[in-house]
Amino acid sequence: MRASTALRPLFRRLAGEDIPVRIEFWDGSHLGPAGAGATIRVRSPRALQRLLTAPGELGLGRAYVAGDLDIEGDLDAVLDIGVRRPDLRLGPGGVLAAVAGLARARALRPRRLTPPPEEARLRGPLHSRSRDAAAIAHHYDVSNDFYRLVLGPALTYSCAYFSSPEATLEEAQADKNELICRKLALRPGDRLLDVGCGWGTLAIHAATRFEAQVVGVTISRRQAELAAKRVSEAGVADRVQIRLQDERDVDDEPFDAISSVGMFEHVGRERLEEYFTHLHQLLRPRGRLLNHGIAKPPEPGRRRRSTFVNRYVFPDGELHEVGTVIGLMQQVSFEVRDVESMREHYALTLRRWVANLEAARDEAVRLVGEGRYRVWRLYMAASARMFEAGRLQVHQVLAVRPAAGESAFPLRRGDLVLP
Repeated sequence: MRASTALRPLFRRLAGEDIPVRIEFWDGSHLGPAGAGATIRVRSPRALQRLLTAPGELGLGRAYVAGDLDIEGDLDAVLDIGVRRPDLRLGPGGVLAAVAGLARARALRPRRLTPPPEEARLRGPLHSRSRDAAAIAHHYDVSNDFYRLVLGPALTYSCAYFSSPEATLEEAQADKNELICRKLALRPGDRLLDVGCGWGTLAIHAATRFEAQVVGVTISRRQAELAAKRVSEAGVADRVQIRLQDERDVDDEPFDAISSVGMFEHVGRERLEEYFTHLHQLLRPRGRLLNHGIAKPPEPGRRRRSTFVNRYVFPDGELHEVGTVIGLMQQVSFEVRDVESMREHYALTLRRWVANLEAARDEAVRLVGEGRYRVWRLYMAASARMFEAGRLQVHQVLAVRPAAGESAFPLRRGDLVLP
């Protein structure tokens, strides 16, 4: 039996009754409209075998990374299926349908397939220092040249801040760093701790524009090496210190301000109270904390499960609902003063990163391999759609360690970031 006939019930379960994209199978048969904007090429029965062992987005992601499945044309048209069907899982009935379809197509193989080598397999207690270091190395210690290719000259791996959709990525990242420094009310000589400092861009901005004394910490060895080099090249080595250090080991307080940008997702729910308590201890009275992190809307009853992003992109990463974050910050005696949602900005940022990656596909593959190129293309494009659809959020939460006396905050929110 032709694969398209045997597998039609399965793909209708995955994509809906009216399959919106064209699906072409290894035997030349197909499903879906001929004039669709996107084509999914199922190059081998192995793609369906991967789906059987991980019935949902993880199995489909493994098939794509391994090259058993390809996507051609409008990637968004395929990703929109996931937006419309947020809990993309086969369920017991779907697994049985997949087994029956593969059997009818004479493509059922009993052998269990090994996941692609790009998949993370971490050991040790969750969010222990050693496991966190391994998780960070999996994602960040890939290739500084690859990150420069994707992120552009700003070399900043967090949501930019666009003045308009036409602004360049470099302009928007500079505006984001300026926004953070102004929210923190940095003054010459202030000590800033940048937790998860990446390649040092924010630290350099704070030192050059605001004459701050900056300590940047990261547990990525490659980030630390390049960040120190960039600090020296920028001529601010006397004002910026880059450390290969876990945030938990920072003990040279007090700091006048703390920034945590794009690092918070690695902390873990069970460590949040400890994390905010430590940052509170490191700040002087009236010192400010800016916590910039991706969030998810509340999903009552949803259980933690393995996802493509968790296995291939951010091992052990966790997203927290913004209300939970604010509650925990105040529970450890921070006073939250401002919350800004930047969801649309992250969608724009990710679109720029995907364009950079696709424009330099050959160089990206040379640097990190075909499998990792596929991981990044899929994860960034899917994340852009999730932000556009409101299924992902990102917030800057500004808090202060309170002290007796005046608050040192302006009366009007619009004056918060003025010089």
